[in-house]
Amino acid sequence: MSRLEVIEDDITTLQVDAIVNAANETLLGGGGVDGAIHRAAGPELLAACRGISEVRPGLRCPTGQARLTPGFRLPAKFVIHTVGPVWRGGTHGEPELLASCYWQSLLLAQNNAAASIAFPAISCGVYGYPHEAAAIVALREVDAFTRAHALPRRIVFCCFGSGMAETYRRHLAT
Repeated sequence: MSRLEVIEDDITTLQVDAIVNAANETLLGGGGVDGAIHRAAGPELLAACRGISEVRPGLRCPTGQARLTPGFRLPAKFVIHTVGPVWRGGTHGEPELLASCYWQSLLLAQNNAAASIAFPAISCGVYGYPHEAAAIVALREVDAFTRAHALPRRIVFCCFGSGMAETYRRHLAT
């Protein structure tokens, strides 16, 4: 049985096997958690991301998919990069794409023997996904995955602020 936690912290400092990066499709860094992870991991992370094959020019990771790199200077062994959907009202496949981000990230963690993983609130920053809806999708997918798989055993929802953490805690309790 997996253990789920909700914390307010800096994801780049966590002692877990893998952290998830809410990345953009280029995987070459950006703002928010993506920029923080790239800065903390060092220039080796950018070089590793550049080494990921492009699906088409400028696109290394389509929305809803995930890619794995080493963590380099991070405490985490791995960084799992996933691209969440931009919120466009919820009628353009956003819930399914967000669900896929969580599922694909957990699958990569399991396939690489990661016993612990930390997620940020994927798509909840500049991508504009409503926090309540995002938390419901995240918790539903993690619950479904952990019912069917042994790893990871520890799953952390690492929130940047108290409002997001409270949203996750409220939905976790139901």
